[in-house]
Amino acid sequence: MNICVFLSAADLDDRYTRPAREFAELLGRGGHTLVWGGSESGLMKVVADGVQESGGRLVGVSVDFLAAHARRDADEMVIARDLAERKALLLEKADAVVIMVGGAGTLDEATEILELKKHGKHDKPVVLLNTAGFYDGLHQQLLRMEEEGFLPLPLTELMFFATDGVGALAYLEEWSGIR
Repeated sequence: MNICVFLSAADLDDRYTRPAREFAELLGRGGHTLVWGGSESGLMKVVADGVQESGGRLVGVSVDFLAAHARRDADEMVIARDLAERKALLLEKADAVVIMVGGAGTLDEATEILELKKHGKHDKPVVLLNTAGFYDGLHQQLLRMEEEGFLPLPLTELMFFATDGVGALAYLEEWSGIR
C-alpha cells in the first residue's frame, strides 16, 4: 500500500520521534511505500530512514523551493512547482493518508485532505496519529463541528483517530483488505 504521511520537517524530541520511528518500521516491515514530502530533515527524515531501513520504498514529492533539502536516495522523487501541486501529487500517489505531528503546513495538508474527502473528491482512508495527545484540541474542534452541523458526514467517515502506529496501520490494513 502507498501510504502518504503528512508530518513535520522540524527536529523534535523523543516523545514524537520514537513513535514516528516505530510507525515507520511497521510500514517498512509490512512492505508498504512511504509517500511523503521528500525532506531529508527532522521528523520527515526519521520516518523515511525507518521505512527504508525496514524494507519499504520511498516516494518523495518535494517542491522547487525546498529541492535542496530533498532526500537523494529515495526510490522516486518528484519536484512540484508549488505547494498546491505538491499536495495534489501526494494524494494522487497514495492509497491512504496518515497525519502525524506537524506545524502549519501539516495542518494545511490535513484540512485540505478532509475538505476534499467531505466533497467526495477522494475516498481514501485518513488516519490522524495523535502522538502524545498532540491533536487533542483538533479532535475536540472537529467533534464540535460535527455536533453543530458543520460536517456533512460523520467524523468517523472522514477520519480515524489513532493513538499509536499499531492502531493506525491496523486500521489501514483492515480498510485495504490486507488482514
